Amino acid sequence: MSLFDGSAVAEDTYAVAAGAKARIATLPPVWTPEHAQPIREARNAGTGGFPSIIRSPRAETLMIEGSGGEVPVRIIAATAPKGIYLHLHGGGWFMGAADLQDGMLERYADEANVVCVSVDYRLAPEHPFPAALEDSVAVARWLADNAADRWGVDRIVIGGDSSGAHLAALTVIEMRDSYDVGFSGAHFVYGFFDLALTPWARQFGEARSTPRTTDLQGFVNAFIGPDRDHRSPNVSPLYADLSRACPALFIVGTEDALLEDSLFMHMRWMAAGNSSDLQIYPGAPHNFVAMPCSAAADAHRRALAFIRQCLI
Repeated sequence: MSLFDGSAVAEDTYAVAAGAKARIATLPPVWTPEHAQPIREARNAGTGGFPSIIRSPRAETLMIEGSGGEVPVRIIAATAPKGIYLHLHGGGWFMGAADLQDGMLERYADEANVVCVSVDYRLAPEHPFPAALEDSVAVARWLADNAADRWGVDRIVIGGDSSGAHLAALTVIEMRDSYDVGFSGAHFVYGFFDLALTPWARQFGEARSTPRTTDLQGFVNAFIGPDRDHRSPNVSPLYADLSRACPALFIVGTEDALLEDSLFMHMRWMAAGNSSDLQIYPGAPHNFVAMPCSAAADAHRRALAFIRQCLI
């Protein structure tokens, strides 16, 4: 049985992947300048094919000083936390927000006994690279300096999905290199680690569910510009020095244009001498962890177990 043929795909994964593909036919291109703002607004409102948004009444907003001004962070805390889960949302660096995944962060707070800290980093194209990374690092530095006094814990697991996983990986590297600060773990969900696009991402085409090849290229060009070296380790963590990094968990599905990003990054993470686990979900599309299927349930169970282990 192969991960890449139909024999390994759960029935409910087929269903969510088919639904995601069907929605594509009704949407404009995910990234073009004229569609960026309407799509951003639709996602934040939970309309236009995006899931409805349920915001947590427990959440609080904290403002952290960064190089580009104050950075809002959304806090959902356990009653007796054992650590911090620093979360960086996805959205191609141009959409998404810290308050769109409250349900997941509530669960992580309660079942992993953590303070979830989700960063509302600045978005492209209004704020291109390195604005989002600067905001992410500013919050990570603040947590390293203040979490023990504020919540009585000093262990931090960083996590993110898609472009958020990209920012999380660069934050791990920047905190190691510039501040000699390490994390207790890194939780990467279908991360975008090669902004030059892996062979699989280049061959993914336009007929499947987002992000498609042209979407990825549009995201990257809006984020870092078309003229920057896309393989520079400053923007593509796949090419960076990954030594002295924390344990990592990579999660991805086989129907994802970013599949090889996780495959390659997992192997490089291990080759650099770090602990790493890779979980691949046959037939699962991008963003499957937000969909009602057994693959998503298993991915969250594994994430919770990983976070708990990192905080022992």
